[in-house]
Amino acid sequence: MIAEPTYSLEGLTGQLSGLNNIEALQTLAGLFPGEVIFSTSLGYEDQVITDLILSNNIPIKIFTLDTGRMFSETYSVWKKTNDRYATKIETYFPNADAVEKLQTTKGPYSFYDSVENRKECCGIRKVEPLNRALAGHKIWITGIRAEQSANRQSMPQLEWDGAHTLFKFHPLMDWTFDEVTQYIKDNNVPYNPLHDRGFVSIGCQPCTRAIQPGEDFRAGRWWWEDNSKKECGLHSHEETFKP
Repeated sequence: MIAEPTYSLEGLTGQLSGLNNIEALQTLAGLFPGEVIFSTSLGYEDQVITDLILSNNIPIKIFTLDTGRMFSETYSVWKKTNDRYATKIETYFPNADAVEKLQTTKGPYSFYDSVENRKECCGIRKVEPLNRALAGHKIWITGIRAEQSANRQSMPQLEWDGAHTLFKFHPLMDWTFDEVTQYIKDNNVPYNPLHDRGFVSIGCQPCTRAIQPGEDFRAGRWWWEDNSKKECGLHSHEETFKP
């Protein structure tokens, strides 16, 4: 019986060194067949990665989190993406009992009252479904870019996620916003029309607004909070063990 190969962060980083995005995604899919997964929010960056995966027939599972609070425009680009690539993006919903309890006890807009309440809502609507989606996988592909926020500028393209016990790969980490939008234009990739109205980072409808010229990329997310708190818990950086 042949033992399953194991990879260290350093070793896997070496395997990806010098590869372009398509080659890197193909390599990961080959090294971890059936164990590579991509989470899309259907925003600019994620639409680029979706196109890279599906246009090149790379066997990577694609899913999205439907929080129940999404913009209608997000559902529209979701349908256009399924139609364009003849695919079916998998969907993960929050636990209905948890949502019912939250809204019964705290009302529909508790997340405006405190950071703790907002994180509770994100935990129910996003983090728990994400954990279910990632279970059993070894590579998580994301659309994170260094430009998006200060705490992402020091992130490597490949990292170990101790909270989810898998590797995270960020293909567009070094891309600029202009490079992302140019790729969308050049390849006629479906995109969310909210981007044309100043929405750069698009999440749940009550928690997202358009940004003004000169504002930080993440200013439109949870705009009533301090910038240092603007993460929802999907991308934690617990490193209890680094392989």
